[in-house]
Amino acid sequence: RVREISSVLLFDRIREIQELASLNSSLHMAFTGRPGTGKTSVAAKIALVLRNLGYLTKGHITNVTREDLVGQYVGHTAPKTREQLQKAQGGILFIDEAHHLYKPDNERDYGSEAVELLLQVMENQRDDLIIIFAGGKDKIELFFNSNPGVSSRIGNHIDFPDYDVNDLTEITKFLLHNENRYKYTPEALQILEFYIAQLVTFPAFSNVRTIKIFLNQLFAYQAIRVEKLLGTQGKIDYDSLVNIKKEDFNYFTPEDFINIIGSEKITLHKGI
Repeated sequence: RVREISSVLLFDRIREIQELASLNSSLHMAFTGRPGTGKTSVAAKIALVLRNLGYLTKGHITNVTREDLVGQYVGHTAPKTREQLQKAQGGILFIDEAHHLYKPDNERDYGSEAVELLLQVMENQRDDLIIIFAGGKDKIELFFNSNPGVSSRIGNHIDFPDYDVNDLTEITKFLLHNENRYKYTPEALQILEFYIAQLVTFPAFSNVRTIKIFLNQLFAYQAIRVEKLLGTQGKIDYDSLVNIKKEDFNYFTPEDFINIIGSEKITLHKGI
């Protein structure tokens, strides 16, 4: 879908250069999906594409939530929203959990004022600023149903499905090897797959976000193992510093998974 959007925008830009009528579709977007599915990362890539095509002058991302846009008293919301819009000028205003902006059951809520200001900008200021509304699919759909003016001004709706176990295993290997420069033994990889297969079954699972929390705990336990090795041998080699081994998983306790996934009801690996 992102490649499709990029192709359409490139095609539109070429038509414009040739003095042909452009498609003139709205560049504002909606990203739906659970946390950790890559919405923010994709937004950053789209911003760079749009900058390279001349739709944006800066191509940066301004990440905001309801707290950044909505005030707590009369006259407070408009200045806050305008401030964030000004920061986002030349790039993308990425509104995470955008459905929290509007609370129809609370007549005193000031979120509707922020929504109205966003609508004005989406309608009247179509150059050099793109707004992305992000959140869970069902919640964003309810938000749009309550605010049809927002939905009608969005040109692209992109859904980010959850990753499956195979995808998450490959992502985990990438995070270890490319981002953190770790290696892993075949036995360690099997144990990683064992835990990933369990993590995806929990309601609080947040895809890559949860995987990163799990890996951070694993790195801490690897450090403990290496520290003990230093104490017994008086030295550590390069291999010990960069290798994740099956022994590193022996330190995990059920309590660790309260922080990782919000539950301690997980089966610990008994070793290979």
